[in-house]
Amino acid sequence: MACTSCSTKDGQPKGCKNNGTCGTDSCNKLTVFDWLSNMSLPNGEEPFNWVEVRYKNGRKEYYLNSENLTLSIGDIVATQAKAGHDIGMVTLTGELVRVQMKRKKIPTDTKEALKIYRKASQKDIDIWQKARDREEPMKVKARQFAIDLKLQMKISDIEFQGDASKATFYYTAEERVDFRELIKVFAREFRTRIEMKQVGFRQEAARLGGIGSCGRELCCSTWLTDFRSVSTSAARYQQLSLNPQKLAGQCGKLKCCLNYELDTYLDALKDFPKVETKIYTEKGTAICQKTDIFKGHMWYAYEGEWMNWHKITTEQANEIIALNKQNKKIASLEEYASDLVEDTKTNFENVVGQDSLTRFDSPKRTRKRKNNRNKQNNGNKNNANNNSSNNRNRNNNRNNNKNNNNKRRKPQRQKSNNGSK
Repeated sequence: MACTSCSTKDGQPKGCKNNGTCGTDSCNKLTVFDWLSNMSLPNGEEPFNWVEVRYKNGRKEYYLNSENLTLSIGDIVATQAKAGHDIGMVTLTGELVRVQMKRKKIPTDTKEALKIYRKASQKDIDIWQKARDREEPMKVKARQFAIDLKLQMKISDIEFQGDASKATFYYTAEERVDFRELIKVFAREFRTRIEMKQVGFRQEAARLGGIGSCGRELCCSTWLTDFRSVSTSAARYQQLSLNPQKLAGQCGKLKCCLNYELDTYLDALKDFPKVETKIYTEKGTAICQKTDIFKGHMWYAYEGEWMNWHKITTEQANEIIALNKQNKKIASLEEYASDLVEDTKTNFENVVGQDSLTRFDSPKRTRKRKNNRNKQNNGNKNNANNNSSNNRNRNNNRNNNKNNNNKRRKPQRQKSNNGSK
């Protein structure tokens, strides 16, 4: 992403191929920007001696820097584990770690705090890389073993400890699963300590990552750290269709982004009267059929005339409801609906930055079309001229024939006259 080792070469992305161990920590999930790194501490203040360390797929833990090691973001360190040691990457240091621990309610004065042993040596990194290379083929075999034992579970990911002494299998299941026999098969096949850890479907999507329906990476795998409950009422308030295929994410649960704009919609709905409230007029009782939160409009229809909707504003609806509470009725909704005159004229703006939508069309095609049209017009004109000339010639021929006939008839009349005399 932002590091120089991932730059493009000959038009193609080069890629550092570090597989999540990039030193700049700019290609990883849940990356945090330390905006306090350029600020110096006041005189007499000691730096905060806790460090945030990230592991595979965004798993983060906090460790005590008891040895006062000089650590910076991107350093690979060996950390304390329940048995052995683990290898992780430093993602945050300094006062911002104090803020994160306070937000997550992690105590700093506990005696059971895990510690950082040392900076990882090349030998530690080689063992760690070899263990990570074994994870993918192990996952394929583990899934096949679970299918053979007919267990209703899905193994989504495997994570090795840094010293390759333990492998944690993450799985999802709808119900409780008895995997005691499965652990025996895993231990016999993989020759390592096995730990099974069940995660939810949202946690599984966060670990695996992916592309959402919006075209961006999943929020849970990039920046979202907590999973708030999402209910169908969030979709109802935003007037979304209750279609499970559109509202569900890759985890099969409701999308987390349904909560992002919920507060804005709730604030806007405070000005709207309740949809169940009826409006009483002298013409009849009207019931709300539709609301437009953005424009502040409501549509009402009389009982028995469900096809005829009358649009009024929220202020007008509140005014009519206030009159109804005082046992007063208006004449009809048409009086208020006639005040709303819609401007049907639309002004289109040039958001593309170009003058014409046909800017990519080749000019040759337009010239050919113009030439063809000119030829057709010239041909039509020539045909018209030819037709007019032919008509003239025909008329001239007719006139000539008439003159010749008249000349022939005149001497015959003279002869007839002489004979009569």
